[in-house]
This record gives sequence, C-alpha cells and structure tokens, in this order.
Amino acid sequence: MRVLVTGGAGFIGANFVHQTVAERPDAAVTVLDKLTYAGNRASLANLESVHLVVGDVADREVVDPLVADADLVVHFAAESHNDNSLRDPSPFVTTNLVGTFTLLEAVRRHGVRYHHISTDEVYGDLDLDDPAKFTPSTPYNPSSPYSATKAGSDLLVRAWVRSFGVEATISNCSNNYGPFQHIEKFIPRQITNLIDGVKPKLYGAGANVRDWIHVLDHNRAVWAIIEKGRIGETYLIGANGEKNNKEVVELILELMGHEPDDYEHVADRPGHDLRYAIDATRLREETGWEPTFKDFRSGLADTIAWYRANEAWWRPQKAEVEAKYAAQGQ
Repeated sequence: MRVLVTGGAGFIGANFVHQTVAERPDAAVTVLDKLTYAGNRASLANLESVHLVVGDVADREVVDPLVADADLVVHFAAESHNDNSLRDPSPFVTTNLVGTFTLLEAVRRHGVRYHHISTDEVYGDLDLDDPAKFTPSTPYNPSSPYSATKAGSDLLVRAWVRSFGVEATISNCSNNYGPFQHIEKFIPRQITNLIDGVKPKLYGAGANVRDWIHVLDHNRAVWAIIEKGRIGETYLIGANGEKNNKEVVELILELMGHEPDDYEHVADRPGHDLRYAIDATRLREETGWEPTFKDFRSGLADTIAWYRANEAWWRPQKAEVEAKYAAQGQ
C-alpha cells in the first residue's frame, strides 16, 4: 500500500508515520509537510524508507502528483493552535479549508481512498456539570477560527462523499498527548518547564476539562477506521480520559517528584472552552478498537520519560516558546 500522510512531520502525523513503518512494513509512506513551526524534520529522523516532500497542501501542483501515486491519503496537516488563530485567522483558512479542498479534488480525480483527521473542538464545548458527551450527531458549534475552519473542512469532506462519491471517512479526536508534541502545547510545556527547574503554568483556575488520549491510541484508532470503518461515516476517538487542567498539572508534578501545588497561575486564554468529552461507542462497536493506555497516569508517565530522554529534540525550541508566552503574560 502506498500511503500519503499530510502533516507527517507534525505531532500526531509523525507518530502515525513511525507506527505505520513499524507495524505495516509493506506500506510505502510519503510525507507532505510544509515544515512550519509545528513541523520538524527531526521527528522523522532514522526513517530512511519515508519520502519527505516539503510543500503546501493548498498547492495543487504539489498535491496532485503525490495523490495520483497513492492508494491512501491520511490528512493530518492543519493549522491547529487556538491562540494563533485568534491573532491571525488567515493561515487557518488557507490550510484547513483550501488545503482540504485541494486534497479532495485530487482524490476525486484519481479515485484514491481518503481519511480526514479532525478534532472534537468542532462541537464547541460542554458545561462542566453536563453529563453529556459529544457523539457523531452532535451539532457543530465551533468557537474559534481554528475550530471553525476544521468544522468547515469536515463539511467539505461530507459534501464530496455525497456529491462526488469520494471514498472518505472522518475522525474527530479528543486532546492528544505523547512523543513529538510541540512544547508550546499544554502537557509538554509543563514537563519541559519542570525539567528546566521552572514552575508549571496553569491557565486561570484550571477548571477546564479535556478528554485526553495517548497519541499511539489515536493512531491505532485511525488505522482501525481505515480498515474497518464505513465510507462516509464519522468516528469519534476518545479514551474516557477526562481531566481538568489543574488535575493534569498536579499529576505531572507528582510524577516528576514535586509537590502537587508547586505551580503558578497565569492569565486564562481568550474564549477558553470549558469541557470536551467524547463518546467513542461507534468506533469501539464497529471496529473493535480499544485504547492501550487505559490509565491516563501510565500514559503521562510514558510521555514524561520520552521528553526526559529526548531533550535534543525539544531544546532548540524552548527559549523562543517561553519568550512568546512571557510577552503574553502566560
């Protein structure tokens, strides 16, 4: 199988590439990545069989021949940082909407199977005391330019399936954590701060709840959908890992040998969604997928160990990231 992975030098995409190479040796993998700040060549180091093409998913001349030479396209590439989308929405419109359109037209021309990676943020948020969870039938209610453009990209996929018969599936996943995640993100930022002897930073009161899943489990679910999912369907990926941000910071502190209250409060993010929660019943029942890391504590310990062992990967980014956050009072 010839697999084209867009955004394959980013966090989730790079993990997907590593897993695919390790678990499916018959797959020939090509990565298309623009190598913006979130893409890192070092994340694909030692994968000599992987062909990396540096280019833009919104560029038809780059995309078309790569899709023509593929049996499967897995579309991870996205602008995905909420704060950045509030400062400048334009790259999110280009990458998330125009990029998805460009890929859909290419897979339509060449009859290639397509899987679309999306986020639970398209559904908006839930009240902290609401027992409900997101399901595939939950109405879209995005709250930022990031989630709005991801919602739009999902709708494009649905329309291309219905209007043109494109063979596609969609997955909306909860918050990922694990190896190769950029240190601007919540969990790796706290881990690397503690490695540097700096107190972790907690937005506001830390009451916001996320449904955490280890990136390895996310990607195993993606393969389960590709192999067993029904064309045209949307599958929600989650591992019942609801934790509020305060609990996450306290657990990181404990696992790294610090007092659980040894953190600093910083200004909350604008428009910070309250709670995300995933109902993955369809995924589990139709594909038989189950998470490997059923316990958030063990998954977080695994992640901490990776960042301790791979300082050479994240160290070059650290000073710039912290300077940016300091300028924002965060």
